[in-house]
Amino acid sequence: MSRERQDDLPQEEFEDEEDTLPAAEPALDLGEAAPGALKAGIEVIQQFARHLPNKPGVYRMFDRAGEVLYVGKAKSLKNRVTSYARGMAHTNAVARMIAETANMEFVTTGTETEALLLESNLIKQLRPRYNVLLRDDKSFPYILLTGDHDAPAILKHRGSRHRKGDYFGPFASVWAVKRTIDALQKAFLIRTCSDSFYENRTRPCLLFQIKRCAGPCTGEISIPDYQALAGQARDFLSGRSSAVKQLLSARMQAAAEELEFEKAARYRDRLAALSAVQAGQDINTQGVEEADVFAIDEQAGHFCVEIFFFRNHQNWGNRALFPRADRSLTPVEVLASVVAQFYDDKPPPRLVLLSHPVEEIELIGQALSARAGRKVEVAHPKRGERADLMAHAVKNAHEALSRKLAENAGQQSLLAALGAAFGMETAPRRVEVYDNSHIMGTNAVGGMIVAGPDGFVKNQYRTFNISTDTIAGDDFGMMREVLTRRFARLAKEAAPASDAESAGGSSPSPATAPRDPDAFPSRPDLVIVDGGKGQFEAARKIMAELNATDIPLVAIAKGADRNAMRETFHMAGREPFKLQPRDPALYFIQRLRDEAHRFAIGTHRAKRKRETMKNPLDEIPGIGPSRKRALLLHFGTVKAIQRAKLDDLMRTPGVNAATAKAVHDFFHDA
Repeated sequence: MSRERQDDLPQEEFEDEEDTLPAAEPALDLGEAAPGALKAGIEVIQQFARHLPNKPGVYRMFDRAGEVLYVGKAKSLKNRVTSYARGMAHTNAVARMIAETANMEFVTTGTETEALLLESNLIKQLRPRYNVLLRDDKSFPYILLTGDHDAPAILKHRGSRHRKGDYFGPFASVWAVKRTIDALQKAFLIRTCSDSFYENRTRPCLLFQIKRCAGPCTGEISIPDYQALAGQARDFLSGRSSAVKQLLSARMQAAAEELEFEKAARYRDRLAALSAVQAGQDINTQGVEEADVFAIDEQAGHFCVEIFFFRNHQNWGNRALFPRADRSLTPVEVLASVVAQFYDDKPPPRLVLLSHPVEEIELIGQALSARAGRKVEVAHPKRGERADLMAHAVKNAHEALSRKLAENAGQQSLLAALGAAFGMETAPRRVEVYDNSHIMGTNAVGGMIVAGPDGFVKNQYRTFNISTDTIAGDDFGMMREVLTRRFARLAKEAAPASDAESAGGSSPSPATAPRDPDAFPSRPDLVIVDGGKGQFEAARKIMAELNATDIPLVAIAKGADRNAMRETFHMAGREPFKLQPRDPALYFIQRLRDEAHRFAIGTHRAKRKRETMKNPLDEIPGIGPSRKRALLLHFGTVKAIQRAKLDDLMRTPGVNAATAKAVHDFFHDA
C-alpha cells in the first residue's frame, strides 16, 4: 500500500476513485507560522495538479533547497496529487510534508505496475525523508559455482551477476555462506582459488593435502572427473540432495564390499559434510521449495521486518530489517513498502509470503513477476505449512524488535552518561571518533567512525587517504588534514540552505525548520580524537578555522603503561582529567576508541595489501586486461617481462609493436 494513502479526503467526493486518501488524524499543530506554511504548500500543489493527466505515474515532492521530501506512485496522478491540496485534516507527518513542499516533478507510466517499480527504484536511490526507508543497504551474499572455466570454482559472491555461472542464494549472512562452502569443499572437493592462482600452480596447494580440493590444477584429477564433482555440488545446491546422498552412499557401500576401506571412509566423510549442511538449518520445508517469508512486528512506534529465505526445501537463514517509518503508519503500509523496495536490486523467488493482508498484494505480485520475467506468487498464508512458517517468522520478528529496543535503551543511557562526563547539556545523538593508521608514514589513512542512539552507524563511516603533501609520520599533520576535509565538506553542505535564506528567500518557518527530528543528524554533537594534547590542539585549531567551535571536542590520551583504565581526557576550558575506573561512560569511550582503531587499522592494511599486490603492468598506459594476460601467458612472470628484449615483446601473440615498445620503455627508460 502506498505511503500517501494515510492522508485524509472526504470520500463522498471521490467515492469511485482508488487514488483517494482515507480519513486520518487531526491537522498538525504547526505553531504560529503553521497556517501560512501549510497554505503555501497547498497552493504549490494546486498549481501542479491543474495540469496533470488521469494516468498512472510517479510524483516527487521537493523542499526549497531542492531536497526530495517524498516519492509516491498513483493510478491517477491528477486524483492523487489533488488529494494533498484539499486542505482537510492530515496526519502530522503528511501535514509537515505539505508545508515544506516547494516544487514537484512527475513521470507518467503505462501501467500502475510500472509506477510501483519506478517508485521503489527512486526511493532506494533518493532516500526521501518521508518515505519508508530500509536502513540495511548491505547486499545479500550468494554462492557462485563458476561456469567460465574448465575447472569450476565455488565462491562467495556479492553484487551484480555479470560472471557466467550458477548463483545460489540469497543467504542471510556471510557466516552462512562460509559454513556452506566449507562443507561443500569437504563433500565435493571443489576448488575455491582464483583463476590466476589456479593457472600458475606447479604442485598442489595445502587444500589438496587436507582433502578440501581434488587438485585439478596439477592434474591430480582429470577435468571430466572434476566436472562430475562440480555437477554433484550443483545438484545438491539445486535441491537434488537426496539423489546426491544416495549416490555417495552407494559408492561407500561398494568400496566397503571391495575392502577399500580408505576410499569408503572418504565417502563417509563426504556424506557427513552434507548432513552437516542440512543439520545446520533450523527449519526445513517439505511443501515450500522456494520462498521468502516476510513478517513484521510493531512496538512503541518502531518496526521490525524479519525475512526468512527458503531455497530447495532448505532454510538459508534469516535477516532482521529495521525500516525507518513514521509512527502514524500501520504495519500493513510499512510491510508493503519494504517488500517493494527489497527486490529492487535482487531477483524475487517464486513465492513471497507476507504476515499481513496487504491491500495491494496483487499489484506487488504483478510488479515482482515483471521484474523476474516469470510468475511470482505473493500471498498471506492462513493455514497449513505456510502458516506455520509465518508463525515462526512472526515470533522471530517480535523477539528481534524487543532485543533492538532493549539495546537502544541501553545505548541512550550510555550517550547520556557520555554527555554528563564531558559537561554537555544534552546527550549527544551523533558522536564522531577519529584515528589515523600508517607504518613509518607509508599508506597513511584516517578513519572516522560514527555512533548514535542505535549503536555504531557503519554506513556513516568514512576513510581519508592522507595526501603525499603531509610529512610522513606527522601524526598532527595527518589529523589536521582529516579534520579539514571533514569539516570543510560539512560547511559546504550547510552553505546552500543559509545562502538561500540570505539571498532573499523567505526564511523557513518554525514548522519547516526542524526537519524530521527522528532522522540521524549529519553534523556531530561530539568529536573525539585519539591522542594527547598535541592532537587536541591541532584538532581545535582546525575546527576554529572552520567555524565549528560549537561542537565539543575531546582528545583521549593513553594512560601510563598504556593502561586501559587510566586514560587522560583533554577538553577546552578544562584541565586534563580522568574518569572513575568503573564509570560506564569510560567503558563506552573505550569501545568507541577501539572501534575507531579497528576501522583505521583495517583500512590501512587493505590499502597496504593493494599496494603490495599491485602489478606493474597496470601502470603502463594502453595495457588492459587482455594484453596483460597475453604477456603473462607468454612470459610467465612480470620479472621475465621486465628482462625481455623489445624483439621478444613484439613476438608476443596479441601484442602489437606500439604496445611492445611502451612496455619495454616503461621498464628500461630512466
